[in-house]
Amino acid sequence: MEATELLKKVRRIEIKTRGLSKHIFAGEYHSAFKGRGIAFSEVREYQYGDDIRSIDWNVTARFNHPYIKIFEEERELTVMLLIDVSGSGYFGTTVSYKRDIMTEVAAVLSFSAIFNNDKIGVIFFSDKVERFIPPQKGRKHILRIISELLNFESLSRKTNLDEPLRFLTNAIKKRCTTFIISDFLVPDFEKTLRIASNKHDIVALKVFDSIEQAIPDIGLIKIVDAETGEEKWIDTSSKFTRIAYENWWVSHIDLIRNIFRRCGVDSAELRTDLDYVKPLIKLFENR
Repeated sequence: MEATELLKKVRRIEIKTRGLSKHIFAGEYHSAFKGRGIAFSEVREYQYGDDIRSIDWNVTARFNHPYIKIFEEERELTVMLLIDVSGSGYFGTTVSYKRDIMTEVAAVLSFSAIFNNDKIGVIFFSDKVERFIPPQKGRKHILRIISELLNFESLSRKTNLDEPLRFLTNAIKKRCTTFIISDFLVPDFEKTLRIASNKHDIVALKVFDSIEQAIPDIGLIKIVDAETGEEKWIDTSSKFTRIAYENWWVSHIDLIRNIFRRCGVDSAELRTDLDYVKPLIKLFENR
């Protein structure tokens, strides 16, 4: 993509998503993902009614007078985005490609994070970790993330969640809030997701196209697997074929939802042809 065209696209996405983050998501995001930890703040003299379990015995011994530790809730978060950059992201039949929705949602979450004074980092993944952008703050950092998403070409077109989840667990030592943005058309990832969710607060955002739910009756068509390159002819006029595919889709959705539930992961489903604002707000409110 030419530099001038890239800058225009980055600017358009910034204008749209920054406005959404500021006016719609800022409060919801803060309420849903505020800091969960308790951090030491200061010591002060003991006062009648204070919890004796908070006494700082080292300071008390030094000054021969009781002092207690004061703690406060940590407000600053580290937010990580795990973004699927595999070949299946370049699919869409109506308004947008799945990759376009992933980019906008990533931008909304990024601007929501900086409005909350949080750090944000990114892991681009296919069937491996393609790129890691360490967590930082600031508009310049977010514009870099958006630019990378718009212009990034992965080395692999396949998808696997195990590697990025292991990388997240090992690279980010402190507990963070992690959004996985993917179509989740991946091999079994429950084991690594459970390990990662025991350490981090993980939210899954599944992006899909409406035609993936049901194949329309449009006769004989050739389809190409975006990740493997495999080509196949399908007779969509066959009712048996359409029903078999719809049954597979229902099973796939049930499987993914059950994995999220068993791993304690909150999730939302975002369609390429529908507004993603409502499901995101609902997700935030449910937390």
